[in-house]
Amino acid sequence: MKKFLFAAAVLFSATAAYADPVEGLWKTKPDDNGKFGHVQIVPCGAKICGTLVKAFDETGKEVSSPNVGKKIVWDMVPEGDGAYGSGKVWAPDRDKTYNSKMALSGNTLSVSGCVLGGMICRASDWSRVK
Repeated sequence: MKKFLFAAAVLFSATAAYADPVEGLWKTKPDDNGKFGHVQIVPCGAKICGTLVKAFDETGKEVSSPNVGKKIVWDMVPEGDGAYGSGKVWAPDRDKTYNSKMALSGNTLSVSGCVLGGMICRASDWSRVK
């Protein structure tokens, strides 16, 4: 039994050591309608994805939304030094999917993306939820 517990502890430690620093819960900036959300960022195989887990109105009150449970971020590839690229981000307020990249700096995640060959772009800083 002691060997099993030791092996489990080593496995847990090894898994935690390889967690990507971007993993966690992020608060988006308010959209065009003043609404914002919480996005849970997790690994999806070798890539990074994020799902909207809560939605809030312009006053900060949690609201129900048909978008909760939907992927907001997918196919992000870790590039090192807090950079992520080659991914997609869906903006529910405009119902557009952007070719996207992200940059992590401390508790700020800068998310940016473009559509139409780079003619229309958006950027937003998300903050880590503690």
